[in-house]
Amino acid sequence: MSYITAIGTAVPAHQFPQEEIARFMAKSLSMDEVEKRKLYALYKATKIQQRHSVLADYGQASPEGYTFYPQNEQLEPFPTVAARMALYKQYALPLCLQALANLPLTNVSHVITVSCTGMYAPGLDIELVNHLGLAKTVKRTAINFMGCYGAFNGLKVANDICLAHPTAQVLVVCVELCTLHFQKKKEADFLLSNALFADGAAAVLVEAKPRQGQLALALDDFHCDLYPEGQQEMAWSIADFGFEMTLTSYVPVLLKTGIKQLVDRILSEANLSPEIIKHYAVHPGGRAILEATEQALGLDAQANYYAYQVLKNYGNMSSCTILFVLAALWRNLGTQHHNDLVLACAFGPGLTIESALCRVVAQC
Repeated sequence: MSYITAIGTAVPAHQFPQEEIARFMAKSLSMDEVEKRKLYALYKATKIQQRHSVLADYGQASPEGYTFYPQNEQLEPFPTVAARMALYKQYALPLCLQALANLPLTNVSHVITVSCTGMYAPGLDIELVNHLGLAKTVKRTAINFMGCYGAFNGLKVANDICLAHPTAQVLVVCVELCTLHFQKKKEADFLLSNALFADGAAAVLVEAKPRQGQLALALDDFHCDLYPEGQQEMAWSIADFGFEMTLTSYVPVLLKTGIKQLVDRILSEANLSPEIIKHYAVHPGGRAILEATEQALGLDAQANYYAYQVLKNYGNMSSCTILFVLAALWRNLGTQHHNDLVLACAFGPGLTIESALCRVVAQC
């Protein structure tokens, strides 16, 4: 068993109201009045209030203020993958450093990076070692292109490391710059993904035992499931002008069945009843996904309170989003919650469902 002993989060300085982003999208897509009304209704239905981006362009009143996109309403020539990756390399590390600024990094032995929105080599893992002044012998692992559930793979690797090396101190860092990949297309799945995704970073410290007198989350168990019938409904591919997300409205329907089967299996294998789970940390991939989870598990919206708050204030930041939800929950835990069980889960291409059964440790 291992423990999350610290969590840190960060978002870029540029913060935009959802309606402001919708206006940028409508202008860039040359929409007529009917199309605009439909787009604005879509953005309002997301229940997202604001999102963050490393790009200031989404809040500019006119193209003359753009610093990344071409300074014309058609955004032509549209930025290439190379241009987007150059900005990823520029902004990813500073955002990560901001997320882990307050973590007690006393003797880091392993660094795990998680991202699906950019890559380069020598990579973010090496840059973190250098900028944090870590030992050059620190062991590094990069987990790439797994989508919104990537943080769970990082936590699973960290858990295995701690089980094998009881003195290990594993730093897991997730960073996603989703807004670099805006797609100028009017197909429904592109409109939806443009309405949901945002930028952020999160970092956790995973150790073989909790720290004396400090809150921790024990990583009791991990479970995953794969639903190939949904592989065409959610996908993530590299195209000539950025990474393209396929995300259809059928995803919540599939997840509604899948999450019920997964949770039933988790409880059965652990010989637990549903009532024993006191807290939920569900990846807020979108309002419909949260509602489908509630319907499948017989929960009310209050059970997803922290997920809704993260969705409202930050949107969907892909892999790091679930760590934002856990961080929000963490801030509201105390000694009265000692030994409470937390079920965390996230979804992504595949169609994949990843989950972790965690236990609150508040008395060390």
